[in-house]
Amino acid sequence: MVYFRESELREFATQATQDGAFATLRKDATTAYGPFDVFVSHSVRDARVVLGIRQMLESQGLKVYVDWIDDKQMDRSSVSPATADRLRRRMTESRSLIYATSRAASKSRWMPWELGYFDGRKGPDQVAILPIESDSTVGFVGQEYIGLYKVIEKVLDGDSLRAFAVQNDQKRAQLLKSFATGSGQFYGLR
Repeated sequence: MVYFRESELREFATQATQDGAFATLRKDATTAYGPFDVFVSHSVRDARVVLGIRQMLESQGLKVYVDWIDDKQMDRSSVSPATADRLRRRMTESRSLIYATSRAASKSRWMPWELGYFDGRKGPDQVAILPIESDSTVGFVGQEYIGLYKVIEKVLDGDSLRAFAVQNDQKRAQLLKSFATGSGQFYGLR
């Protein structure tokens, strides 16, 4: 299994910043409008990495929701009914959820709640785990429940590595765009 590394995702963010994409991230808007292809569940401690994830997904033509970008006025520092209602609405407007799990994710109070809500509402087939490998360690260790979902991996497709949402049986995979939009196009592995 080949996962994305923190540095690789930060590079996507750097490209977005250099291309001016970061400056246009709904700079003047206080609220984005759905529907969204992907709701990114993440730790705010991984902000730069998450910006890279967003850039990678948007480069594939996907509409991506990240709360601190799309709903700037929302207060993530406190748990409130208004915050929970906003997140529920955004998840309802999203076709899929990508759970960006990293070392910081284990400290997030929101991520397990978002995963549970989304799975309960849309089902496990619309959830994929994006393991983010630390640059200082080899391999990835995450929470045990993430093994219930598809995992985003880099898979050799012809001569290049491409991102796929891989089934737990390791025999079928979907390109990220196919997974996020629910088109159901699968590829056989091996």
